[in-house]
Amino acid sequence: MTGPLSHVYVTYIGSTPEAVWDALTDADLTAVYWGHSNVSDWRPGSRWEHVRTDGSGVADVVGTVVASDRPARLVTTWSAPEDAARPDRHSRVTFDIRPHGDIVRLTVTHEDLNDVGELDGASRGWPAVLSNLKSLIETGRPLPQEPWLMPDP
Repeated sequence: MTGPLSHVYVTYIGSTPEAVWDALTDADLTAVYWGHSNVSDWRPGSRWEHVRTDGSGVADVVGTVVASDRPARLVTTWSAPEDAARPDRHSRVTFDIRPHGDIVRLTVTHEDLNDVGELDGASRGWPAVLSNLKSLIETGRPLPQEPWLMPDP
């Protein structure tokens, strides 16, 4: 593969754009379906952190809010905490939220991935996380098991 690596995932959710936005940005809601709390004030230029829910306070991913247009679009940078000062190691995630009647199309674009390992992680992680988000929004509860722990065939 040559050039920047990216992953795009699209899902459709029986919901409103505002509820999807809240599920992506509310620390308490993200903790329910993601196993991490997404913590920020969500203003452009602000820091955001993907903090473990085990009480350790450890942020496994950090970044900056690039764009925030509630409830339609959120753009953030992503990096490991140790790479926070290295923009060349940051990837970028865009959440596009589009209503259509009583449903929402959520498109997640994770771009500028650093290597095939990060692409593999995005390709496995986003479907699991977004399936759990969809279940939480549509049923009021996440999936009964953490989908990212499911072994590969």
